[in-house]
Amino acid sequence: MNKLALKDEILLKVEKPARYIGNEVNAVVKDKGLVDIRIAMCFPDVYEIGMSHLGIQILYDMFNRFEDVWCERVYSPWVDLDKVMREENIPLFALESQEPVKDMDFLAITIQYEMCYTNILQILDLSHIPLKAKDREGQGGGWGYPVVIGGGPCVYNPEPIAEFFDLFYIGEGETRYRELLDLYKECRRSGESRKEFLRKAAKLPGMYVPMFYQVEYKEDGTIEKMEPTEDGIPKTIQKEVEMDISDTYYPKKPVVPFIKVTQDRVVLEIQRGCIRGCRFCQAGQIYRPVRERDVGMLKEYAVEMLKNTGHEEISLSSLSSSDYSKLPELVDFLIGECGERKINISLPSLRIDAFSLDVMGKVQDIKKSSLTFAPEAGSQRLRNVINKGLTEEDILKGAGLAFEGGWTRVKLYFMLGLPTETEEDIKEIGALANKIAAVFYETVPKEKRVNGKVQIVASTSFFIPKPFTPFQWSPMCTKEEFLEKAYMTRSAIKEQLNQKSIKYNWHEADISVLEGVLARGDRRIAGVIESAYRKGCIYDAWSEYFHNDAWMEAFEECGIDIGFYTTRERSAEETLPWDFLDCGVDKEFLKREWEKALEGTVSPNCRARCQGCGANRFGGGVCFEGRSGT
Repeated sequence: MNKLALKDEILLKVEKPARYIGNEVNAVVKDKGLVDIRIAMCFPDVYEIGMSHLGIQILYDMFNRFEDVWCERVYSPWVDLDKVMREENIPLFALESQEPVKDMDFLAITIQYEMCYTNILQILDLSHIPLKAKDREGQGGGWGYPVVIGGGPCVYNPEPIAEFFDLFYIGEGETRYRELLDLYKECRRSGESRKEFLRKAAKLPGMYVPMFYQVEYKEDGTIEKMEPTEDGIPKTIQKEVEMDISDTYYPKKPVVPFIKVTQDRVVLEIQRGCIRGCRFCQAGQIYRPVRERDVGMLKEYAVEMLKNTGHEEISLSSLSSSDYSKLPELVDFLIGECGERKINISLPSLRIDAFSLDVMGKVQDIKKSSLTFAPEAGSQRLRNVINKGLTEEDILKGAGLAFEGGWTRVKLYFMLGLPTETEEDIKEIGALANKIAAVFYETVPKEKRVNGKVQIVASTSFFIPKPFTPFQWSPMCTKEEFLEKAYMTRSAIKEQLNQKSIKYNWHEADISVLEGVLARGDRRIAGVIESAYRKGCIYDAWSEYFHNDAWMEAFEECGIDIGFYTTRERSAEETLPWDFLDCGVDKEFLKREWEKALEGTVSPNCRARCQGCGANRFGGGVCFEGRSGT
């Protein structure tokens, strides 16, 4: 094992030192003298969160299959070690080699949620890498520092963090990285500058290099245009898509952490994309088209991954597991494999219907855990607006089947502040929770009720419009409006006959408003992020470390009006900060869906009828099962 970067006395005084020592089961250690390229793969949050992320495991496996590449991992140090590293000037290090990140060729950061933006600056700062890309070139045009590259869902609007990155990879990582790494080797071998490498990288498909694009603004603050500054650099960048997800990179030996992490289990991704078309859901749009993994491949990998990790649970991952066409066959196989070995099978993202409940009944033991419903809206009218594809009859029927099957705890997820929402829609949240409780008391005889009653937990988050969704033009509520809606929901629940069976939780409004700014922001937001970071903001996704006052000061100092990015209604003709990206779904399709939302019109799912979103240009998927677009 390599010499540890942290002394014993430091490790002994920080929380969970196992976060920082590496050497876990299945971690990859190579001879650094035998590789040409070293990559630090970063998840900018604490170890337990980052180690649970499937995307990093996939890319880690892919990079380390390349003989000339060694990919290591790095996560955000927790606040206790962050303080020590600053005080003692210890540079941030990669787990496998325990060597400084600043000595790597690439620092690749996956960006899964907007609230990690200050943690990205923490990573750069602790690595002793300049925060801004323009300050990273070494003397005489040298390389100076690692190439900082970003990927993940947040790069579908990279503009608020554009000046902190040399390069963004738009789309799925399996397709284009080999080409990028070969270009890097060629440029280093021929003595070309960092800037020349980035110039050539900007011409590769799926690559966005912000320094070669210029934004001009109108007097009202909206974008006039965004143009490449040099010839040969594309005006529009199309996302990368791996169409054959059965014959591509996937880890048979995922890294096993020393300590308990958020997802302490084998994760088997069964498909990508979603047929449902919920209008608030960014993932449902940017991951189109739907692609299924071959069931034979999944069976093989499930057995191998369980054998190579020792995990006692396997989770089937996708945006909508019920829609995977071979789910019954896969589940039956896993029951046979896992039953004798006492391995649990987890099935998130199931629709609550007879088929799904039957599947869950097979895999869950007698002591059934809670069931999760996500109606998203209390009223049918509003569920039609968001295209949820779920009726009240579906929900109550599903609840009845669940209660008959022995479930006694139900979690309900709703959103407040959705487009066109009325007071009546909000009150319907309480009414729906009450109806579900009533179904329990009508369905389950007294003698069979555990603790005598059903437990219903209703939770509301606040609606945040996201890029590349039909709601990307929608205004967002203020903090005060959000809180008023939460109080209204609580009052409606308290008025219900079965109120004692219903518990209500709601999300924090401050964090939602900030997330709304970061989600639809432009390049001018970068100054706010840096200012907030300088004021001590990190781990903003963690409510105990979120400092709203510091963020508000940062907005004021930078002269940025929060309402411009949140409550302002955008016209369908406005140039949006992310319009230079092509996520595979046409803007015209999103406009049609926005108009249908305002009319309360439902669109069928992709399997029922193609809506002509544009994703069929990539080939395959449900788009090509003999159905034509509109």
